[in-house]
Amino acid sequence: MSSRSSFDCRAMRKLILWAVFLLAGFVLNGLAAADWPQWRGPLGTGVAPTGTPPLEWNTGHNILWKTKISGRGHASPVVSGDMIFLTTSIPVGEPFAPRMSGRPGAHDNSAVTSTHQFQALGISVADGSIKWRTTLAEAAPLEGGHNTASLASASPVTDGKHVYVSFGSQGLYCLTRDGKLVWEKQLGKMHTKHGHGEGSSPALSGQTLVVNWDHEGDSFLTALDTATGEERWRIARNEVTSWSTPLITEVNETKQVIVCGTDRVRGYRLSDGKTLWECGGMSANIVATPVAADGILYVGSSYEKRVLMAIRLSGATGDITGTDQVLWTRYRGTPYVPSPLLYNGALYFLTHYQNVITRVVAETGDDAPGAIRLGPLSNIYASPVAANGHIYITDLNGKTLVITDTEIPRSVSINPIGEAVSASLAIHASKIFIRGQDHLFCVGTE
Repeated sequence: MSSRSSFDCRAMRKLILWAVFLLAGFVLNGLAAADWPQWRGPLGTGVAPTGTPPLEWNTGHNILWKTKISGRGHASPVVSGDMIFLTTSIPVGEPFAPRMSGRPGAHDNSAVTSTHQFQALGISVADGSIKWRTTLAEAAPLEGGHNTASLASASPVTDGKHVYVSFGSQGLYCLTRDGKLVWEKQLGKMHTKHGHGEGSSPALSGQTLVVNWDHEGDSFLTALDTATGEERWRIARNEVTSWSTPLITEVNETKQVIVCGTDRVRGYRLSDGKTLWECGGMSANIVATPVAADGILYVGSSYEKRVLMAIRLSGATGDITGTDQVLWTRYRGTPYVPSPLLYNGALYFLTHYQNVITRVVAETGDDAPGAIRLGPLSNIYASPVAANGHIYITDLNGKTLVITDTEIPRSVSINPIGEAVSASLAIHASKIFIRGQDHLFCVGTE
């Protein structure tokens, strides 16, 4: 057996053991192994470890149902048992029609006076019927936002019993599975860089909900009690706007909250918010959420400069910038909007938001095979996901390219749904849920 094959086998065994440990915890907390309960899936890596979704579909094939979703939102669906949870923002009264230049990267800072309803939805996995729709706030948007953004971009998170929804400046909410409000929390008003809008999703671990509040004012990280919404702690952050979702992972039996920022990436102790370590070198405009497995963190950004780092979490303390805790660094092809994918010992990441994906050995950063041009795809805002030996990459036009998770990836299929897609896909058992511009789609073969 070659050394690369031996590494692949070791990586697979570690991944399986780690996945079994985490999924066992989910089951004890009221979630099933097949659930997709949060942004980036059950492991926080973009992977559905027990998923067996289809490899091919189009508008007339393997679409089990599609449901019209009023309003606009880029929040990804999350799934628990027989329910899908989603958010949207619906203009009421005068239409919400900001001026747009039509070019990628343009933004609109014009005043927005239309009132919006900020809603959470509960949707049936079986047939796509909307079981409940709860309006949580009705207010004028604080900012116009980027022309590719939405007012409902933060994904919900669920523990199987409750659903936690963030609309940022319009509030943080806890609902029951049947849409009844349990508590709400107002954290203030967020003013984002260039008025691009809000988007960081809340993160959940046990009875602790974590929210990243990086903006152009007084930034902070806060942890709340899931039962009451009361703050357990709040830590000031010397940061400007970021859109990255906190990652919660366990290191040497201590749970850490890891948050990326323009100034640096930092690890905080979940129990009390104490800063455990920090590392400089990131760019401005942090969007991508980091991933971690087997004690290694992978964090990247791409704006005025490009960087991707692998950081050994065990032993990280204080300022680790430039130390051997940073295992490897890359300065090309790094992610901006889509978050990286960590699967079977390989790390996948998009170049900025272009149609180029790079596959490297996660442990070493070595190309395996390196950059791959995704010919059929255009710009990509959705983060790649994986299941059952395949990678799913979806572009803004709603086409999903399926490739094999092999050292030389092979194209399997290109699958359109007929409308634009910005939200990342969710995989639940043998189904894929795709949030398009106007509909929620269920892809499956049953």
